Amino acid sequence: MQKSILKNKVYLYLTEFFAGMSVMAVELGASRLLAPYFSSSQIVWTIIIGTIMIAMALGNIYGGRAADKNPDPDRLYIRVLISAVWLAAIPVLGKYIIVGISAVMIFAVNTNLLIWAAFAACMIIFVFPLFLLGTVTPSLVKYTVDSLDKSGRTVGLLNASNTVGSIIGTFVPTFVTIPSVGTSATFLIFAGILLLLAAVYFLSEKKKLLQIAAAVVVMILCCVFGAKSSFAFWQDDIEYEGESVYNYLQVTEDDDAVILSTNVLFGVQSMLEKSGGLTGMYYDYAMAAPYMAGVYEKDSLDVLILGMGTGTYATQCSRYFDNLTFEGVEIDEKIIGLSRSYFQLPESVEVTLYDGRAFLNATDKSYDIIMVDAYQDITIPFQMSTVEFFTLVKNHLRDGGVMVMNMNMRTGGGGINDYLSDTVSAVFDEVYTADVGNTTNVELFAACGGGLLEKMSENAAMEQNEQLSALMGRISERLEKYSAGEKIMTDNRAPVELLGMRAIDAMIADEVGYYKSIFKNYGFKGLIDAVR
Repeated sequence: MQKSILKNKVYLYLTEFFAGMSVMAVELGASRLLAPYFSSSQIVWTIIIGTIMIAMALGNIYGGRAADKNPDPDRLYIRVLISAVWLAAIPVLGKYIIVGISAVMIFAVNTNLLIWAAFAACMIIFVFPLFLLGTVTPSLVKYTVDSLDKSGRTVGLLNASNTVGSIIGTFVPTFVTIPSVGTSATFLIFAGILLLLAAVYFLSEKKKLLQIAAAVVVMILCCVFGAKSSFAFWQDDIEYEGESVYNYLQVTEDDDAVILSTNVLFGVQSMLEKSGGLTGMYYDYAMAAPYMAGVYEKDSLDVLILGMGTGTYATQCSRYFDNLTFEGVEIDEKIIGLSRSYFQLPESVEVTLYDGRAFLNATDKSYDIIMVDAYQDITIPFQMSTVEFFTLVKNHLRDGGVMVMNMNMRTGGGGINDYLSDTVSAVFDEVYTADVGNTTNVELFAACGGGLLEKMSENAAMEQNEQLSALMGRISERLEKYSAGEKIMTDNRAPVELLGMRAIDAMIADEVGYYKSIFKNYGFKGLIDAVR
């Protein structure tokens, strides 16, 4: 017998609408939950989309069979209720599950660690609730189709309701909830919508009241413990943690430095050395670019930084050179805000909120130095790694100008740095690289017309600062002229995500090799002792 709240079918269409909205919100939330640990690359997105499609397909099959066997709406709304509770628990438990899976995978998998870990995390965290939501559409078809004469119209309205809900579920998390209240709260908001959907149905029928009460209690507990939980829950030195449209953002501080990271496991995106000295990182090596551009031969040099971050390079160079004028381009507005509030970037440094390549397409201005340091968490945007992009950079350099680029994933031959270096070499006449000591970074310098090393040597000889003079000496010893190969990336083909993931995989293997050997020889006790 049909339930009274469903007699005019409006509630069924609302159910389809909110189910579609929640599925898309979960998909976008999944990407933000995984990104701080596994990056937000195309590979991770592929895993998320593929996993969700598997769950939805299985849910469609099961939902259709279940509706034919027992067409009772109570069963559908119980599934909606269970999915709501599961989604509400993700902000509380999801981060621990991801870290736990990663720890297990380190010892269980030898290659493609991040891919397997991300896939396992998606399967465990998201498949079940999305499987339940996948049962909604076939079940509603069973309840809404009264006759074959109107079946096409009814199914069309259901699909339209689902599609409109999905559209809203796509835009609201991206532009409203995630930037304003965060990923955890986004899961809780859409879990609450599903809970309300099931609760209204059962309360109207005066059934399942105990189950509804229990779900409400769980929801409240998840709101208390999940809304403010940290992605890096093991750290106690976090000054700021938040999210933007593009990134997870974390600012940490110790006695020596303030650091910005967009990933909790890998990488430092920006830093401020409190002492005012050198950072000991690739920013120091990038300071060779002003010497190559003739910093002591010219009255002033204009520097453009694509991927400004919080302005580490501009701030550091400004401390040592008084004839450099900086302009930055940064796509993330929240990072620009952090640069002023935590990293002492002067208001006089102009920062444009824009994509780096789009900025070059839009400006006619030329520069003496262009620094390319554009990363989204630990991945390189493909559109800033191709021949077409580097040609744009070249066209915006003045005579004698220098491009300096940070490459943050040094690996063996055939890796992403080889592809980037070969691509740059297809555009510029002269390319040099230098391995940054004690890091995985490689600094690349490129120019047209030759004479980079000679100009660097001449200007370094005029340096009065002993610290900088010594630094330039060390860099000179590490600089190697790059022999170009044929691994050239274009707008049509730039597999940076796959290459980057392989590089990260190799880096992880190097880091955990020591612990793997301890585990193999001494077991868990030896591993625990080593970590201590």
